[in-house]
Amino acid sequence: MSPLDTLTAQQARALRGFTFDLDDTLLDHGRLTEVAFAALHRLVEAGLELYGITGRPAGWADVLTRLLPLRGVVAENGALASVRRGERVVLLDSVSAAERARRTQRLDTLITEFSSAFGDFEPTDDQRARISDRTFDIGEHRQVPPERVERASTWLRQHGARCFTSSVHLHATFDQSDKASGAVRLLSELSGLDETEVLGAYAFIGDSENDASCFAAFRLSIGVSNLRGRPTLRPRFSTHAARGAGFAEAAQRILRLREVSDKSPS
Repeated sequence: MSPLDTLTAQQARALRGFTFDLDDTLLDHGRLTEVAFAALHRLVEAGLELYGITGRPAGWADVLTRLLPLRGVVAENGALASVRRGERVVLLDSVSAAERARRTQRLDTLITEFSSAFGDFEPTDDQRARISDRTFDIGEHRQVPPERVERASTWLRQHGARCFTSSVHLHATFDQSDKASGAVRLLSELSGLDETEVLGAYAFIGDSENDASCFAAFRLSIGVSNLRGRPTLRPRFSTHAARGAGFAEAAQRILRLREVSDKSPS
């Protein structure tokens, strides 16, 4: 990873939008700080489109799309998205209603078995707002040892589920999306760009293992300094500050470089 100071004006100027993880990237332990909130508005004022890319539930995505200056939020690690359509906010599912019902029934059966085998794992407190996955708290309100998380993940995979590990949650799902595929699908649909163009037109900033697909996909990828876990590919740039302050640092760097580019003689 290179320091954010090495990001160039040409790279910043090429951006159409900015995408970002929520927990421990935009948020500080679940809280939206003043500095991070202000950074969102400065980015929008500069003409950049904003999208959240998160493992948090579809119910959160709906509320965040309504409250924050965002074009949309990709939720549940890419399976669903909430987007603005005129004055309305709509939920987009990557599969049909019939297929969603089938996967839900299969997932609930699996989680019943999992809870018998791993009774020490507690469901997350945002479970009621979820559609495509089931999640367990491993770092939000309680700490689960990494080796125990790995054992649980292995069990779930052996039983046919896909797993994602964030800084706070263990996710189990039968969906095939990840953050990058969900983000690219939505950005391509809304922007009219093809998938290759999308990866160069939007930046991504994140902090954990389940952000690895976005670190690999987006050409301009940034990790806040509290980056943790074992992402298979690390981001190109890193901030000096952590969490919301790191998000604001990245926003300020991009905006400053775009300003310099605007003022440069043609």
